[in-house]
Amino acid sequence: MDAELAEIVALLPEFVPGGPAESRARARAYTENRPAAPGRDTLTITERRAPAPEGAAPVPVRIYRPTLDQAAPAAVYFHGGGFVAGDLDTEDLRCVRLACEAGCVVISVDYRLAPEHRFPAATDDGYAVLSWIATEATTLGIDPDRLGLVGASSGGTLAAAIALMARDRNGPPLAFQLLVYPSLDDRMQTASVRFVGTPLVDGSDVARCWDYYLGPDRVDVSPYAAPARATVLASLPPTYVMTAELDPLRDDGLRYAAALLEAGVSVELHQFAGAFHGFDLFPTAISQRALDEQAAWLRSITRNEPSLTATEGDQ
Repeated sequence: MDAELAEIVALLPEFVPGGPAESRARARAYTENRPAAPGRDTLTITERRAPAPEGAAPVPVRIYRPTLDQAAPAAVYFHGGGFVAGDLDTEDLRCVRLACEAGCVVISVDYRLAPEHRFPAATDDGYAVLSWIATEATTLGIDPDRLGLVGASSGGTLAAAIALMARDRNGPPLAFQLLVYPSLDDRMQTASVRFVGTPLVDGSDVARCWDYYLGPDRVDVSPYAAPARATVLASLPPTYVMTAELDPLRDDGLRYAAALLEAGVSVELHQFAGAFHGFDLFPTAISQRALDEQAAWLRSITRNEPSLTATEGDQ
């Protein structure tokens, strides 16, 4: 394990598995008393409610806008939390970093959570927000030709799924998808998903979250629920995938990136050695590098700048 990350892990309280209530309490505790993200005061941050799928309440969104003189690229952002936890505050740091450093508008989505709202509630919310943004692009000051999706962990599941939905439904054209240690396959047949005792998340946690999201007795799972089940991946947008060596979701990301490449999709894959799920939310050098690379790729893909080259330590 990375030396700085190991020091942090040694200080973390013992993790005791629990249900959705405990997961939500941990997420709230993580955000309480956390200092404001650097650069947050340079952004215009507003909260809106986007039109919802039929029969659902409007979807809360938070819009992070840097100072820009023209229609800007935009990233629709989906937080992590195992489908059961998280909100607009959970990954405020990443949203601020991407808005400031990639020079794009970030729209964070407060989608409905499982198990109260199982699939397809979250993806329906996300697709409704994407459609609203595309329709209201001029009003929102967004360039609809530079619109894409970003998600971390279960948020990466949603980003990948909504990219499939947009392609299949002739929905808003997407310029990119950025998937950070995504959870993609409910079948859980990889080597990494059998990890036991890895920091923050291990294989048993992944299994629990899929059960909350899809139900324990699921059959005929849609690729919009578990994108690794998709049999056709052609015509998806350029993609960045980030994985971590000690993450039970590692192989989900690696396999999906390879499948996208085989389907002719442009892919940039970054595998971080010595890192675990959620590592880039901690203040370490490797975490800083991961966040820097996410922002650099997003900036390059939305502004037609030269692509990244691998930095020392990547695999």
